[in-house]
Amino acid sequence: MRDRIKDVARDLLIKHGYRGLRFADIASSLAITRANVHYYFGDKSNLADEVIAEYTAQSLHEIIDIWRSDDDYVGKILRTIEHNRTRYLRFNQGGVEGTPWSLISRMRLDAALLSPSARQHLRLFSSGVEACVLRSIETAKERAEFVDSAPVRDIVVQFVSVIDSAGPITQDAGSFARLEHLYLACMRIVVHGYGSETAKRRLGTMLERHRTE
Repeated sequence: MRDRIKDVARDLLIKHGYRGLRFADIASSLAITRANVHYYFGDKSNLADEVIAEYTAQSLHEIIDIWRSDDDYVGKILRTIEHNRTRYLRFNQGGVEGTPWSLISRMRLDAALLSPSARQHLRLFSSGVEACVLRSIETAKERAEFVDSAPVRDIVVQFVSVIDSAGPITQDAGSFARLEHLYLACMRIVVHGYGSETAKRRLGTMLERHRTE
C-alpha cells in the first residue's frame, strides 16, 4: 500500500504541485481512508519528501545509465530524447499537450514550500546530471569523437541546461517538438564545430535513421 500511495502522490504532485497534494484525493483514488494515508506517512511533508527522494534518485539513475553507456555522443543524445519522450507521453496523450510531466521541474516551482531535505534532493539531481555528462564528454574526447580543441565544459553546459529544463521547455512550447529540436540543434552545432570526421559521418547516419523511425 505504501508504494501505491506514493504512485498516486507522485502523479498528483506532477499535475497539481505541492499545494494540490491532498490526502483525500489519494484516499479516494485508492478506495481507502485518509487515516490509512496518515498511518503510513504521517503528514504531507513526509509523503512528499519520500516521493521526491525516490523520483530524483530513479531519474538520475536513468540519465547515468544513458550517459555512461558505450554509445557514442550522438547515440546518447538520441537516447536522452526518447527517455524524455516516454515520460512526456505519459501525461500528454489524446491530443492534449503541454501539461506537466516532470516531478523535478514541478517541485522546483514549489521549492519554497518543500522541506530542506526535498530541496537537497532536487539539487543533487542537477549536480549528478552535470557530473555524468561531464565524464561522458571527456570520454568522447578521449575516444577522438571530438577534436583536441573542443571546449568540454562549454559542451556540457549546453546539454545539462536542456536536460535540466526539459519539463518547462515542453510546457512553454505546448509540445514535445521544441525540446527535441533543441537537443538535435545543440548536437548538430557541437558535432559540426568540434566533432571528428568520423563523428560527423556518424551524425548524418544517425539523424537519417532517427527521422525514419
